[in-house]
Amino acid sequence: MLDQIGHIITSVADTLCGYPLFITLIGGGLFLFFYSGMVSIRRLPHAIGALRTRQSAGRGEISSAQALASVVAATVGMGNIAGVAIALVMGGPGAIFWMWVSALVGMCTKYHEGVLAIKYRSFDPEGRPYGGTMHIIRHGLPARWRPMATAFAIAGMFGTLCIMNANQLTEAAVSTIATVTEVGNPFLLKFAIGMTIALTVSVVVLGGVKRIARVATVLVPFMVGAYFLMVLYIILTHITDLPGVFATIFSEAFSLKAGWGALAGIAIIGARRAALVNDAGVGTASIMHGTSACKEPVREGLVAMLGPAIDSGFVCTLTALALLLAGDISAEGVKGLEIAINAFGNAIPAGEYLLMAIVTCFALSSMFSYSFYGHRCAVYLFGRRKARYYIWVFISTLVIFAIAPIETAVGLCDLFYALMAFPTMLTLILLRKKVREETSKYFSKPLNLHYDYTPTET
Repeated sequence: MLDQIGHIITSVADTLCGYPLFITLIGGGLFLFFYSGMVSIRRLPHAIGALRTRQSAGRGEISSAQALASVVAATVGMGNIAGVAIALVMGGPGAIFWMWVSALVGMCTKYHEGVLAIKYRSFDPEGRPYGGTMHIIRHGLPARWRPMATAFAIAGMFGTLCIMNANQLTEAAVSTIATVTEVGNPFLLKFAIGMTIALTVSVVVLGGVKRIARVATVLVPFMVGAYFLMVLYIILTHITDLPGVFATIFSEAFSLKAGWGALAGIAIIGARRAALVNDAGVGTASIMHGTSACKEPVREGLVAMLGPAIDSGFVCTLTALALLLAGDISAEGVKGLEIAINAFGNAIPAGEYLLMAIVTCFALSSMFSYSFYGHRCAVYLFGRRKARYYIWVFISTLVIFAIAPIETAVGLCDLFYALMAFPTMLTLILLRKKVREETSKYFSKPLNLHYDYTPTET
């Protein structure tokens, strides 16, 4: 009976997370991209300027930069390594070009999320801000849409459980330990690793959003910088092959050798992987950006749209270059993470262990931010006092999913993930005119007022 239920859950999840989710995220993102006048391209210099400019104090718990770091901490995870490897195996080097295209589309979607997160957020009696799709629906759409806000919050509590991260990190750790010493009891080892993960995460997440933001602000530049140095080493030691790698990416992105169907397949593989990596249109980013002290919706949107540029653009490109220069993407029956570990191990002395350290940072950073997302969904449903129990449930699941068979749990999590994306993208499309109005109003201001900036007196 349980096996039958698990099979049904997995089948439904595979169906919804296939083309329906792809069409929702990529199709809806393309619509917003062109409707906004390609904001992710035209306003990119303003986005960088908004991130670098100091903002005046507003009603919020963290800064825009901390919100961006926390969002990137959630999205820069194993998908940036294993997901890129899978895209290369399934779609070849050409899939990377379409990941770049999807990153531009995702930037536009995140821009809309950031704008609406500030414009339609809620405040509790103590002045704490609450953002997210549920609050955008509640304040931005007519009352008849309220059930969709509740549905998003329910999906958000379950969809943000870090089932895959806890399980894959444990499996990778066990595999790494097995290369050094004999593993006596795999179950006890997995339990010990799960407990270590849970304790590490609890130290951060029990401190609330401010501690999560402080840790993310330090951890994200470190892990991305360390990963960049590792890939830079691979590039420098394979520098003569680099022009050929880029030529292959562009040539195979538009190759018609196998017909138009194959070209469409490559584009879908790359775009779909990027969409699932950067979470654009899922609604999680608006939860974090809604807590920002920024008072200007468009400024927060500009900062928010840098997220996909970092994860789907920069980090995924680093992975692709490393794998194409030093890896074997023709291998069959090999998991994505294993392809990456083999590539880095072959190219860098002790590279497999260095990559494992980076993977650990990637996985933990995702857990920090996703615990906050789920907690804010619980606050919306049950209130602040009762929602505090959710954090303990979240921490407990890290141990459970570290040792449990994962197939049904992953299917259930993926199902809720899709159920977050559908109401979020519908909400962004319904409120697109509000975003356009805010954008027009913002860029009609004098330049010195664009960034909510209070100059210091001299």
